[in-house]
Amino acid sequence: MVQQELLDILACPKCKGELEYNEQNDTLICNACRLIYRVEDDIPIMLIDEAESF
Repeated sequence: MVQQELLDILACPKCKGELEYNEQNDTLICNACRLIYRVEDDIPIMLIDEAESF
């Protein structure tokens, strides 16, 4: 699980928009860009090239 302090400062690297944390899938979602960033070992992988579209 990602710490709330980290979630408060993270932004989408593509649009700089707000991210939504999905606890079930352990992912960060940018609804503006329609991208999903995965979290591995409590570390968000914030690389645009590694994000998945939805």
